[in-house]
Amino acid sequence: MISIQDSLKELETVHQVREGLLDCYLSAIKNCANYAIDLGDEITGPHRKYLRALLEGITAGNLSTAIESRSTLRSLLRDYRDKGVEYLTTLRDELAGTARALEEILDSLAEADGDHETRLRTSVLQLREIADSPECARIGGTLRGAASFIEQSFEELHKQHQVTVAQFQIEISMLHKRIDNMETAASIDDLTRFFNRAEMERRIRAARPGAYCLLLVSVRGLRRAEEQFGSGVAEELAGAFSKRLRNSMPPESVIARWGLEELVILMNGKKSEALATGKWITEHISGPYACLNAGKTVRPALQLNVGVVDTTEDEAAQPILERVHIFLTGK
Repeated sequence: MISIQDSLKELETVHQVREGLLDCYLSAIKNCANYAIDLGDEITGPHRKYLRALLEGITAGNLSTAIESRSTLRSLLRDYRDKGVEYLTTLRDELAGTARALEEILDSLAEADGDHETRLRTSVLQLREIADSPECARIGGTLRGAASFIEQSFEELHKQHQVTVAQFQIEISMLHKRIDNMETAASIDDLTRFFNRAEMERRIRAARPGAYCLLLVSVRGLRRAEEQFGSGVAEELAGAFSKRLRNSMPPESVIARWGLEELVILMNGKKSEALATGKWITEHISGPYACLNAGKTVRPALQLNVGVVDTTEDEAAQPILERVHIFLTGK
């Protein structure tokens, strides 16, 4: 009897702990929606809507729904972070453009200031010389007074101009600081940008044969994801795959997108090292990826086919490029 009572108390305690943890989890999702940084209605509005829909789904569902929601929440937060990075990048570019415009205005003001000052001072000097000439004895005082007034007015305008220039310089300095801060923020977890095919071909032609291998990666699933879920999911899938691939490669590796679903990676070292790397990424990067589609988690899958092109010291670049083409296209 005592054992049953103890078990019931333990069960009740576990239930209370579970309820408390679920309440904390729901509260965390609610706070993510309420305190999301406002990036505009087009970005922040749907994000909050999807988080609240997720919250309602967990509240009305069961334990399996709550467990499944983990990947959805992670995808929602990752998607919002990526959009925030894009938003900051756009804002940074706009600020950079404003700073350049201000600098051009400042340069124009500086050039105009020097030219106008020289001409005006020359004209005032000529006016005084005329006032001192015998021919203008009667109106000499009036001319000298006019010259002094013009000179005084010019000095006042010159001071106002210097204040304007100083304000522009302060504004430009502040803009540059904001740009630097945004560049730092935008560089965190930004999507890996691979080289294009033309750049990779240029690097292959410039590289010393025999000192490198080419790891060829054929990725299947990007087209299928776009056809099934749309371009947004396909772009998110490509971004997630790119990050994993970059993080799996040696830092000195050069990666290029050869086609829509083909990649070429230039690696320093021997063929055996490239084969080991290819085997590792095939085992660890292939498979389903959690992506967002209208606030719901979908799991499009990628399949990798990897090959290696070795190079020898006496081999020209063109035959190497032809072997790459044959592997990736089968032609």
